[in-house]
Amino acid sequence: MIVAVGKDEEKIKESLEEMKGLCKTLGVEVVEWLWQKRAKPDPATYLGKGKLQKLKEVVEFCEADLVVVDDEITPVQYKNMQEELNIDVLDRTQVILEIFARHATSEEGKLQVEMASLLYELPRLVGKGEELSRLGGGIGTRGPGEPLLEVLRRHIKNRIAQLRKRLKEIEQERNTQRKQRLEKKIPHVSIVGYTNAGKSTLLKVLTDSDVYVADKLFATLEPVTRRLKLKSGRVVLVSDTVGFIRKLPHTIVSAFKATLEEIKYSDVLIHLVDASDPYLEEKMKASERVLEEIGADKIPRILVFNKIDLCPRERIETLKWKYPEALFISAEKRIGLDQLLDTLEEIMGQKDIQETLKVPLEKIGQIYALKDRLEILNEDYGEGYALITLKTDRETLEMLKRKVAS
Repeated sequence: MIVAVGKDEEKIKESLEEMKGLCKTLGVEVVEWLWQKRAKPDPATYLGKGKLQKLKEVVEFCEADLVVVDDEITPVQYKNMQEELNIDVLDRTQVILEIFARHATSEEGKLQVEMASLLYELPRLVGKGEELSRLGGGIGTRGPGEPLLEVLRRHIKNRIAQLRKRLKEIEQERNTQRKQRLEKKIPHVSIVGYTNAGKSTLLKVLTDSDVYVADKLFATLEPVTRRLKLKSGRVVLVSDTVGFIRKLPHTIVSAFKATLEEIKYSDVLIHLVDASDPYLEEKMKASERVLEEIGADKIPRILVFNKIDLCPRERIETLKWKYPEALFISAEKRIGLDQLLDTLEEIMGQKDIQETLKVPLEKIGQIYALKDRLEILNEDYGEGYALITLKTDRETLEMLKRKVAS
């Protein structure tokens, strides 16, 4: 059973559909949903008293055993709703945290999820003193509740400090790896976009690699990077990233910030959008907001509409008219991938310089040692030398000049 509060019926329905998807990812069957039209939630019970009573009747009629709130609720709202409904209540943040907990596989992912959960739980300890004090105490006594609450709060704060320290160490390791990658001048492409847009599928088919793919929200939490050889022979690194979502809880943004910020070191972004999604424009805006928040909104970008095989022709034509600069593909059916690769190569080559070098034959190996970073356009061999026309970035070109001249 899902409940929501808001003024715009269309946006509420859109958000509820997304929450259904989140519940499906957890294996929770949604039997009914209910929303109340009001400017903001009731501070005590989230829904107004009349609507809460109606919710109770629907819950009993449907024999639901869980109510999911499509917002982050306060401890007071949670307590009052649970007492009134007499069943478990989860809010949006708890649902997303549970999905993240199930999908985290690396040490970093698990630590990030644990920290996000603790950051969510810490402010909600306030008000639990009475609940904890039921363990003992009497009239006129302080009771063990308050000291136990302080012990728990201190324990959580200490654990958060430990997690931050370890995540900082992992971030330093990532910085070292990034520095090595940047020194090698291997271009980096990140596939970004709303959750379940098909990012993992695209990475899998582009690089012909073993990437986990599932029709679930947040199937990928840790960035997955694979090598891609372009038609010119140059090599780029392509990364799948954690999916974006509207109303992403602040605790999760905070915990995953280091992972998300890896995107801003990309040379090119592929913004992937599910063309079959009726709410794609809102989701595109949500993705843009996240990119802006992490400082990645100025990076060259390719807008790509995926899953065109699931769309009627009229819809594709409308999108092409509205977004003339966009590409249209089906990663699963391998439609339109050549055009995407050509566009990627074109953007990568915008800063390249074309030049002809006179290279002694004994030093020609210096050129081929860097073939992943350049494109050889022509070769003319003379007596003891070769004239090689190539295209590459300025830094690689200057380095090659020094190598073949020394």
